[in-house]
Amino acid sequence: MNAVIERDDVAERARRHITRRLMPFLFVLYIFNYINRVNVGYASLQMTGDLGFSNTVFGFGAGIFFIGYFLLQIPSTLLTELWSARNFITLSLVVWGSLAALCGLINTAQQFYWVRFFLGAAQAGFFPGIIVYLTHWFRYQDRAKAVAMFMMAIPTSNMIGAAASAVLLQIHWFGWSGWRWLLILEGIPTVLLGIWAFFYLTDRPEDARWLAQDERTWIASELQRERELKKGSAKLGMLEALRHPQVMLLALACFCYITNSVGLASWLPKIVQRISGLSTTQVALVSGIPWLAAIPMMYVTAAHSDKTAERRWHAATGLFVVGVALSLSIAAGTHLALAVAAFSIATMALYSFPSPFWALPTIFLSGPAAAASIALINATGNLGGFAGPYMVGYLADVTGGYTAGIVYLGASGVAGSLLVLSLRERR
Repeated sequence: MNAVIERDDVAERARRHITRRLMPFLFVLYIFNYINRVNVGYASLQMTGDLGFSNTVFGFGAGIFFIGYFLLQIPSTLLTELWSARNFITLSLVVWGSLAALCGLINTAQQFYWVRFFLGAAQAGFFPGIIVYLTHWFRYQDRAKAVAMFMMAIPTSNMIGAAASAVLLQIHWFGWSGWRWLLILEGIPTVLLGIWAFFYLTDRPEDARWLAQDERTWIASELQRERELKKGSAKLGMLEALRHPQVMLLALACFCYITNSVGLASWLPKIVQRISGLSTTQVALVSGIPWLAAIPMMYVTAAHSDKTAERRWHAATGLFVVGVALSLSIAAGTHLALAVAAFSIATMALYSFPSPFWALPTIFLSGPAAAASIALINATGNLGGFAGPYMVGYLADVTGGYTAGIVYLGASGVAGSLLVLSLRERR
């Protein structure tokens, strides 16, 4: 009896220390990752007018990020598993922070396209690499909450980005417009965080001197036991895992999710501006409301998913509600309060999806096969990051409004929900 109590005490201490050490820092890193990815949505409130960009040009530039992201996804993620998570995260942060700041210096559409393309390539391995990194520290039954704590940075970054943009867009130092300073000043901190990451992060529990010896032993043995249980699936080679039907379905579902996530983040400020006629500062602040609403829902869904050990329905329901809520936003017309309420429901549902979803691949894969598959899922999914912004911009130019683009995003949500439900989940 005493041995059981002692083991439970060690387990609780280890989980608590790992969470407190890693999650706040990874959370901050992802905030800047996402801010540097989507802050062009706020910059566009001034940039498109200053540089004479059409909706199609801006949508293409916002979306081409994900072509570079797609091309380097798998090799970048494998570096996290096979080389060093700490070293790769450091390198990624320094390079993409520099490129994010450089985006504030562009003057032509071609420069915009190239900087966004290379920014995507530099960010390619960060998110899937962190998902792999979390498997080095958290057991399967704790993983959805860990992913949720990490991914709450997405709505948080949109909320912080909205408030920061409202301030930074007013700056006109040295004759440069606010949108330039917005991109530059949000890129520089990322470089500094990258340097800090090298000294702060630890690759695996066995190397963690900040854990007590009994805590290191407990988490290492738990993760080894998990790897043994998945040994049959882990024998899959990387190429076999990449062709696995479940992996293909997960990749397509992720495409639908990111189509919505990036499409909405990139265009929501412009949509709010068209509906409301508010000033740039007011538009930036109002656009942050839906992301604020999403934060608590993300953790609640993840905690319930971990408690019930159910992933598929938790993920599918979120995407289905996205489609319904975006339909309601169209019905709201020019009524700003109703439209913002509908967008808030959509973002709450949207960000209840990723935590249970990213626990699904680790049910049947581990090791390099899991790293490669997670990279493929995220790479394919992030092509939706090109499709979402580009299609909304293209449809806006063709139709003269954003309704068709919102319909496209809503249909993608429903399609993603059906794809998730077609998965065969194994507990």
